[in-house]
Amino acid sequence: MENPYTQTPRPPAHHSDIPPAERQWAMFSHLTSLSMFLGIPFGNILGPLIMYLIKKDEMPFGGGQAKEALNFQISLTIYGIVSGILVLVFVGVLLLAALLVIFIVFTIIAAIKSNEGEFYRYPLTIRFVS
Repeated sequence: MENPYTQTPRPPAHHSDIPPAERQWAMFSHLTSLSMFLGIPFGNILGPLIMYLIKKDEMPFGGGQAKEALNFQISLTIYGIVSGILVLVFVGVLLLAALLVIFIVFTIIAAIKSNEGEFYRYPLTIRFVS
């Protein structure tokens, strides 16, 4: 009988063929949109835009996820502006709160999925960058 403690453990196989570095770039493409909470004006758009411009030709998966994050952030910014205008009608406050929750939840889900090697498509997104 073999001693289980003397066997060298095998690294877990990943279900995706996408290299770990590209999956990490894809994950960071989504997470950079959270930079707006650091006080960076339009950081939610600038973060994914910079990631897209850097990696769009070099990494197809990472660039694709950066483009998806960029489109989502542009869409949310437009929705936020419209909701800000609707604050005058008192409906905008609820819409702004819902947008904040959607922004945080979908960004985290997208980051997790892309780090797992799955292409994540945000709902409610207008495809500006194709």
